[in-house]
Amino acid sequence: MQIDAMKTLTDITGRTGQELAWQENALCAQTGPEFFFPAPGSSTREAKQLCGACEGRRECLEYALDNDERFGVWGGMSEKERERLRRSGPARTGAASATSETA
Repeated sequence: MQIDAMKTLTDITGRTGQELAWQENALCAQTGPEFFFPAPGSSTREAKQLCGACEGRRECLEYALDNDERFGVWGGMSEKERERLRRSGPARTGAASATSETA
């Protein structure tokens, strides 16, 4: 029995391969995970700078919010920043576009 990886990915995430294509060209894919998941108390400044130059930033932030990612820098935002964004309750597209204006 052959497994269709894209169908499985869609079943798990609710997103199609096309919707996750931003990950292939994301700048974070070219660095190690420790850059975006620093030790507690460490700076996230460098990771956020890299996110600011990434074309997939908006999609990354939306992914993190949709999937309740609680650790690391996603879409240029730390865990605390994403939590504040969730609490404030703006529409996802508004939140993502507002973030890109501050980069």
